[in-house]
Amino acid sequence: MNRGRADYRGSLEPNDEVMPYSDDETDDELDASSEEEVEEPLGAPQPTADARPSEMPWKVKANDRPYHHLPEFEKKVFLCMKKSRYSGNAIKTYKYNVFTFLPLNLYEQFKRAANLYFLALLILQVIPDITTLPWYTTLVPLVVVLLITALKDLVDDLARHRMDKEINNRKTEVLLDGRFQESKWRNIEVGDVVRLKKNDFIPADILLLSSSNPNSLCYVETAELDGETNLKFKMGRRVTDERLQEERQLAAYDALIECEEPNNRLDKFTGTMLWKNERYPLDLDNMLLRGCKIRNTEECRGLVIFAGADTKIMRNGGKARFKRTKIDELMNYMVYTIFALLILIAAGLAIGHSFWYEEIGANAWYLDDGTGQSAGYRGFLSFWGYIIVLNTMVPISLYVSVEVIRLGQSKFINWDLQMYYAEKDTPAKARTTTLNEQLGQIEYIFSDKTGTLTQNIMQFKKCTIGGRNYGEPTTAEGVTLDRGRPVDWSWNQFADRKFQFMDHSLVACIRSRKDKDVSEFFKLLSLCHTVMVEHKDGELVYQAASPDEGALVTAARNFGYVFLSRTQDTITIKEMDNETTYEMLALLDFNSDRKRMSIILKFPDGRIRLYCKGADTIIYERLSPSSKYKDVTQTSLDEFANATLRTLCLCYKDISATEFEAWSRKHEEAQLVTSNREDALDRVYEEIEKNLMLIGATAIEDKLQDGVPETIATLAKADIKIWVLTGDKKETAENIGYSCSLLTDDMNVYYGEDVNGKLGSRQANRRSQPQESRVGRKRVEQPFFPEPGKNALVITGGWLNEILYEKKKKRRRLRLRRLGKRPPPSSPQDGQPMDDWEKEMRQIDFVNMACECEAVICCRVTPKQKANVVSLVKKYKKAVTLSIGDGANDVNMIKTADIGVGISGQEGMQAVMSSDYAFAQFRYLERLLLVHGRWSYIRMCKFLRFFFFKNFAFTLVHFWYSFFTGYSAQVAYEDWFITFYNMFYSSLPVLLVGLLDQDVNDKLSLKFPKLYLPGQQRLLFNYKNFFISLFHGIFVSLIIFFIPYGAFLQTMGQDGEAPSDYQSLAVITASSLVFAVNLQISLDTSYWTFVNCFAVLGSIAIYFGVMFDIQSAGIHVLFSSQFTFTGAASNALRQPYLWLTIILTVGISLLPVVCIQFLHQTIWPSVGDKVQRNRKKYEMEILEEKKKRPTAFQRGRRSRRSAYAFSHSRGYADLIASGRSIRRRQPVRPPLRDSIREGPQREAENI
Repeated sequence: MNRGRADYRGSLEPNDEVMPYSDDETDDELDASSEEEVEEPLGAPQPTADARPSEMPWKVKANDRPYHHLPEFEKKVFLCMKKSRYSGNAIKTYKYNVFTFLPLNLYEQFKRAANLYFLALLILQVIPDITTLPWYTTLVPLVVVLLITALKDLVDDLARHRMDKEINNRKTEVLLDGRFQESKWRNIEVGDVVRLKKNDFIPADILLLSSSNPNSLCYVETAELDGETNLKFKMGRRVTDERLQEERQLAAYDALIECEEPNNRLDKFTGTMLWKNERYPLDLDNMLLRGCKIRNTEECRGLVIFAGADTKIMRNGGKARFKRTKIDELMNYMVYTIFALLILIAAGLAIGHSFWYEEIGANAWYLDDGTGQSAGYRGFLSFWGYIIVLNTMVPISLYVSVEVIRLGQSKFINWDLQMYYAEKDTPAKARTTTLNEQLGQIEYIFSDKTGTLTQNIMQFKKCTIGGRNYGEPTTAEGVTLDRGRPVDWSWNQFADRKFQFMDHSLVACIRSRKDKDVSEFFKLLSLCHTVMVEHKDGELVYQAASPDEGALVTAARNFGYVFLSRTQDTITIKEMDNETTYEMLALLDFNSDRKRMSIILKFPDGRIRLYCKGADTIIYERLSPSSKYKDVTQTSLDEFANATLRTLCLCYKDISATEFEAWSRKHEEAQLVTSNREDALDRVYEEIEKNLMLIGATAIEDKLQDGVPETIATLAKADIKIWVLTGDKKETAENIGYSCSLLTDDMNVYYGEDVNGKLGSRQANRRSQPQESRVGRKRVEQPFFPEPGKNALVITGGWLNEILYEKKKKRRRLRLRRLGKRPPPSSPQDGQPMDDWEKEMRQIDFVNMACECEAVICCRVTPKQKANVVSLVKKYKKAVTLSIGDGANDVNMIKTADIGVGISGQEGMQAVMSSDYAFAQFRYLERLLLVHGRWSYIRMCKFLRFFFFKNFAFTLVHFWYSFFTGYSAQVAYEDWFITFYNMFYSSLPVLLVGLLDQDVNDKLSLKFPKLYLPGQQRLLFNYKNFFISLFHGIFVSLIIFFIPYGAFLQTMGQDGEAPSDYQSLAVITASSLVFAVNLQISLDTSYWTFVNCFAVLGSIAIYFGVMFDIQSAGIHVLFSSQFTFTGAASNALRQPYLWLTIILTVGISLLPVVCIQFLHQTIWPSVGDKVQRNRKKYEMEILEEKKKRPTAFQRGRRSRRSAYAFSHSRGYADLIASGRSIRRRQPVRPPLRDSIREGPQREAENI
């Protein structure tokens, strides 16, 4: 759905090409600036920055540390305590230190309701009148739980300490006492002058003063900020570059910098420098931001403006959020439910004891304890006694068991070799141990584009020249092949050996020099660009403003047209064997409105020619009617677009000397305009860029990471929706959407204006309804897309603000309103929200509309907008979200989502440091979710269901026993059995199920993505499952108590003795429980290993071994008061009759489970059951698929053109035209080596 875009200058609609407002820009700032604008008459010249007095709130004095500690720069911290408002440069991400670890960790642990409950229980057990169990039955498990959790927290925090220490102890050179001295990053302060060298990381936000390059030029790599590896350039002020080269000059530097306060605006900086009674304006081009890396600059000097937590990269990190899984939240609510049940049961039994004592106990002389307590008071004591007896309903070991399982699952992720990226030696890393099962419940994925979906590597793939296409495998004679071999570049000593091209006919055509169009084509590529070139060690190093330009110049180089050097007004290339210098008369740079760039050159023979390259839609409007190849090139462009390649049209125009002189005068006049200079230049450019002659077009591939389309397709089958949130241009982002199969040709694509229209009509309908309809019964809204078919949204940051009523370009809106062109938003027709309710409904409508779509792409969005989109989906859809990115601009989004994933292996590690999981390639996300996430969710749900069941079955035996003991809080088991039950007798088998269980293997999990759906729908653990576990526990506890009770009733043993004593009943009941619980978990185990078998048999063996030991006569002699069941086990278990009782009890308790499982798998099988049933068949299919040769990924065809291949920002044209990038003395060019390398490579030795 192609649409022409309205001219933004005459429209109030958002501009799709620009980023929206800066994140920290406030309404007050906008209002104030708008008022200033309105007071000036229209058309009046704008005052320069030098003329305006600065009233900036942040002041920095160079080389003056005491200045920043003056009282006027202090802020109140606590009560009367104050500290400097200027942060130190040390960063702190750890939580504890040596003194605070114990109190803080205990405080955090006791914030958990269960731990606090058991502490209160321990206190109750110390009171003699209340206690029914020894204190150690609670103390031992509580100490174990606290100790294990504390050790885990300590290990995590030590890792944070190490990371902080590593960063804070990095070395740099700081100007102290008149000379540069090596200092640690942590000791740097605001106002310090620092010296940085090539490949150094920038330690703080620094004002660039001077560098070893001409005119203070400094190249930086911003991979840490945005994941992009192409270099950006920064420039210091000319005055500082000229006067601050020597160490003594820098020591005498005493300027006062006044600028904006610390904020998270990566795209803006405003300030002034007051030095020697002169004011100089400062902007972002003068700033080196923390996290970037110095490249291609031997040395630079700068002044620290923001340090530590005040730097932009730290401000962009967003608030650290404590993340909890949905299962965690549900588990807490279930624990509260168990608390409520416990209190109700204890209260009921206490009331029963009061009535029993009044009716029976008080009249039984043998029960008189001589205390004279009333029935009511005894009932009160019985209530607390039952709180102690039934305390195991609230499982103290639940939390520590969950932590152990999560730790194990995290290790499995770390050890997964199929998520190891050998090329960068980067394994997958689970950086948290608390979110694993949430990976099995993801509904929405929010992904960055650059460096996440793409490699940010551009490759010249195809071209069309003079109506003929090149790029398919072809012989030198022009015969098309099914499979070809790459061109051998040995004939070209300057070729990049990594460059691959399959069409030998194009090379043969160039070398024969018979086709003029082919020569002009590559000559244009080698001349019409803003690439910078430097001579390093006898080699040429290219610096391109965008990877696209680098790819085009590299292609020209390989085909024999080598860009060698440039000065302010000349450019030199090697055309095959001939070196030629052209005079550059004008350079018409690219910007987002023009979508093209041109260069006007004077040839050695005196001819003047304009070369132009740009977006196809723009170029075709400016072609001469007599231009050839228009239709055939149009067809080729469509073919390239079908292959999702980024295209540029190339054209030229011969200009007469008279025409150029007339145009040159207009050009010079436009350059001198003080207001709206860019508009004036654009109009002049339009005059010369017409009647162009088409040569051909290029097709560049923005190379995706391996496996991205297949991963997205598989995740879509798992009903996971993927949204792309990127700062790239709309066309670029949309193209990548098609490349990675997120967008397909059968989708209806809706843009910002469409979305705004649909939401506006929904809002108008809502406004027309009566006010009373807002409250009361919730109405079911109609879908936004009632017609069948797939839909997708492509929306820009500007439209996002417009749609969601967020802060936007209010400066212009308020100005128009004050001039009377736009009324205030007092009427419903204004398009603005009438109140907060209407704004919220608008946001809900947008989320509902977006969630109806198969794909959503948000482009030109700021880091804050990325986080806002994620939070909207979390808030209104209650969905589990995952964000994945690789740069600092993704950190806020990563922290906002339920799970954050960082792409590691690049130099930008800021996203990884803020993430929960990290790996090197996007394709590993498939395995992380569909294998590890699904397994973790199934394991955790099975563990929790069984854990609650075994504790209910264990504890409720006391409840049934109470009916026969006068509700006196008497325990049904031996004390030590109660202590060890959850620790030794029943913990290991269920723990191993939580660690190792799997319904199907990893290959089948990937083959059948639908297996992922139960996690999204939260089917395996919810309140329904909880109550099923509760009733299962009630049933098993009934069987375990009443069958032994009936067996003991009026029974005579084999030796003539009656084994119907309390201790024998306790032994048989406990034995039946241990067998039943361990065999029950065996029935629920899907994946048997030797370890599982050993755990089940070992738990039963441990039970009998410990029981016979603690009930032996020897231990009773040593500790007579603690071990009172002397000989009970050996006496009871030598009776065959009681063994039959145990077998009957266990059999009846397991029989219903066996029947239900059989019915479920035969009559109502799940998807997992069906896959498991045919497991061998499917595994054979997978093996056969592997043997077959994989088919190439087929891209969808579509009738649209690809994006123009340009940078997202302006090129280096201003820099070139000013001559600032050219050394004052052009050195003699050294002889070239056999190879020329491009600059923007990550290896330090290549720079």
